[in-house]
Amino acid sequence: METNPTSDIRDPISASGGPLGAAVDWITDFGGVLIDWLIGLGDIAMFSLRTFGWLLGRLPRKETIIPNFYQIGVLSLPVVALTGTFIGMVLVVQSYVQFRSMHLEAKLGAVINMSLVRELGPVLAATMLAGRVGSAMAAELGTMRVTEQIDALVTMGANPIHYLVVPRFLGCLMLIPALTIMADFMGVAGAFFYAVYLLGIDSHHYLENSRHFVGNFDLFVGVFKSLFFGAAIAIIACYRGFNCNPGAEGVGRAATTAFVYSFVAILLLDLLLGIAMDGIYFALWPEAPKLF
Repeated sequence: METNPTSDIRDPISASGGPLGAAVDWITDFGGVLIDWLIGLGDIAMFSLRTFGWLLGRLPRKETIIPNFYQIGVLSLPVVALTGTFIGMVLVVQSYVQFRSMHLEAKLGAVINMSLVRELGPVLAATMLAGRVGSAMAAELGTMRVTEQIDALVTMGANPIHYLVVPRFLGCLMLIPALTIMADFMGVAGAFFYAVYLLGIDSHHYLENSRHFVGNFDLFVGVFKSLFFGAAIAIIACYRGFNCNPGAEGVGRAATTAFVYSFVAILLLDLLLGIAMDGIYFALWPEAPKLF
């Protein structure tokens, strides 16, 4: 029996095994993952540019926009309001014991309302939007990709980005500030109710401290950050739906990864925007009031 002389030729580094071979394999795997991430970032950047191009060029018809606004905004109000209410109450429950031990119960309203307006309100509204709307958008567009409905739109001469992505992007971008304000309002109301009527904190001092330490700039910061959250949710969810793998498993994976990536993007944007807004705040008001 003849043997292939080239069958015994192996990579000397990989064949050697040991720590050197393991290190080479790890570097190779890491390089492959890094390349895949860079390709994915490039794809989503081009997807975003095409979306912004159609957004600045020609808006979709109102028959396409209004149903998306209803699905994204109106149907999300109950879950956002309920979540905001309970988060405000939970903050009071978790903070009251610590503040009471320092005899600072009257400062509780300032800390809780500041946390709700600047951080928790926009983050929770965006998280609920990503879970309820982002996953649904990714699954819907993924199903359209699997069943070749997107290809049918291209065949009929319609641009799928303009017809499918832009209305959803506008819905998330324009309605998440309203959802954020709703989450803020319900959280503040829930915290006030629990603190004043159940824990017996004086309502005058509670409201006066809130008014003194929480201002219009804090509300602006929360609403401003929510715009970036809504844009990130729409882009990520639509991108995952457009690039869905075939089959039911691919649709489910697209919906799951859309929520996970959106949540990570929300936290990353919250960190970066929070640092930037704090810098602007202390530059404009260097003598800002302190809580303690």
